[in-house]
Amino acid sequence: MQIVETLNEGLKRAYTLTVTAKDIDARVDAEVKSLAPQVRMPGFRPGKVPANLVKKVHGEQLQREALDKSIRDGVQQVIVENKLRPAMQPSVELAEDYALGKDAEIKVELEVLPVIETPSVEGITLERLTVEVADTQIDEAIERIASGNPRFEEVEGKAAAEGDQVVTDFVGKVDGVAFDGGTGEDMPVVIGSGQLIPGFEDQLVGVKAGDEKTIDVTFPDEYGAANLAGKPATFDLKIKAVNAKSEAGPDDEFAKSLGLESLEKLRELIKTQIEQEHNGLTRTHMKRKLLDQLADAHSFDVPPTMVEAEFEQIMSQLQHEAGHEEDPEAALAEIEKEKDDYRGIAERRVRLGLLLSEIGQANGVEVSEQEMNRLIAQAAQQYSPQDRQRFVEYVRSEPMAAAQLRAPLYEDKVVDYLFDKATITDRAVSREELEESIESEDGHVHGPNCGHDHSHDHDAKPAKAKKAPAKKAAADKAEPEAKADAEGEAEAASAKPKKAPAKKAAADKAEPEVKAEGDAEAAPAKPKKAPAKKKADAE
Repeated sequence: MQIVETLNEGLKRAYTLTVTAKDIDARVDAEVKSLAPQVRMPGFRPGKVPANLVKKVHGEQLQREALDKSIRDGVQQVIVENKLRPAMQPSVELAEDYALGKDAEIKVELEVLPVIETPSVEGITLERLTVEVADTQIDEAIERIASGNPRFEEVEGKAAAEGDQVVTDFVGKVDGVAFDGGTGEDMPVVIGSGQLIPGFEDQLVGVKAGDEKTIDVTFPDEYGAANLAGKPATFDLKIKAVNAKSEAGPDDEFAKSLGLESLEKLRELIKTQIEQEHNGLTRTHMKRKLLDQLADAHSFDVPPTMVEAEFEQIMSQLQHEAGHEEDPEAALAEIEKEKDDYRGIAERRVRLGLLLSEIGQANGVEVSEQEMNRLIAQAAQQYSPQDRQRFVEYVRSEPMAAAQLRAPLYEDKVVDYLFDKATITDRAVSREELEESIESEDGHVHGPNCGHDHSHDHDAKPAKAKKAPAKKAAADKAEPEAKADAEGEAEAASAKPKKAPAKKAAADKAEPEVKAEGDAEAAPAKPKKAPAKKKADAE
């Protein structure tokens, strides 16, 4: 095989590979010799089919396979002999005038990772903004939980009104015949909650304990049970109790209704949750400031294909989120107007990712096999049960997929390593100040006690002066997500990825607040739309 370098400019490389017909024929002959003993043909005993006949029958297919293998081997030879670290999968193109039986000319184009001088990890200084959990925060959180989980007390002789809870037995019928799943006992219904199908709750107004009543409703056309959708029905009700909202504030009984021992335990749980939120915000701020320092101290060319891939990912997520805005067209127009800004962010992410990768490799940062197994298991949960094993096999067989899965954890481990090396000072701030610092352009807390020179304009995100139109936009993060493990990507670049199994539809993640267990929905429950899977927000 002949290899000729045709381009060596910056990070771009191009080569012409020539695979001679003689080389291909030699591969075909070797394959025929291997296959002949296994081939069966009419008129010949097993294993006695002549090699030339096997070649005549299967020659064209074998030649194509031999050419494919030659190309793969040639690309790998180019990478090894020239000590290249591909940034992305090389582009391989066979000459248009190629015909079987002739020499094959192949063009190989690729971009390589830049050579980065090992960054110094000394002299990094960071400020850790800390937020104390105030009792008022805990009180407010408990009030929110209480408002979402009201308690009710029975009021003897009360006529049910809006906001009251009615406890009822029921029998649902269509055309006078009770239907499956339409019978239940002691079902609590809060009038005006909208939990049940239209018209059901309204007809409970005025009922009292001991009343028996038949109501008429019509199931919505989009109702989940096809045998009931759009049909008129009756429900025979027996009212067991009418309860009014309790005026009692959160107490031990309220905490027990949530499955906790006491109100004090509830307060402890909420405090822990708020502390975790604060710690997450503190880490996000420190990480951004760390990356700002790294970005300011290092400048080098980055592979355009990696930047374009990151840019496309940013734009795709922004466009997806714009579709959920009140005015999607205006949001899309705003995104289009700021396209250059987002491309600058993509370039920054890629550069920082390569930098973190270099730091990690130079200092022995690794993702262990145990950690990788845990990542794969967690990611597999996004798929339906029947596809989980396929996903695991896909990741284990595809180096590029494994590298992309490993990269965020690898990045975090490098960041933690740098935190350990940095000189860190602590300063107490309010949560509002911390959030403002994260959202602001320069990352500073602008307050009377911040101690910063406000005349210094420090760009946390290049050219990102305006707020992204989508709520929590994909581009509004300085972190080079899924790009830190560049070496892993380089090793995987020549591997052609298989198609991963499709993800299952996932429900929105529940808010991190304590909630009481809900009662099982009975037949007349209002149908719910399947929630769309959320995109993971970046730090």
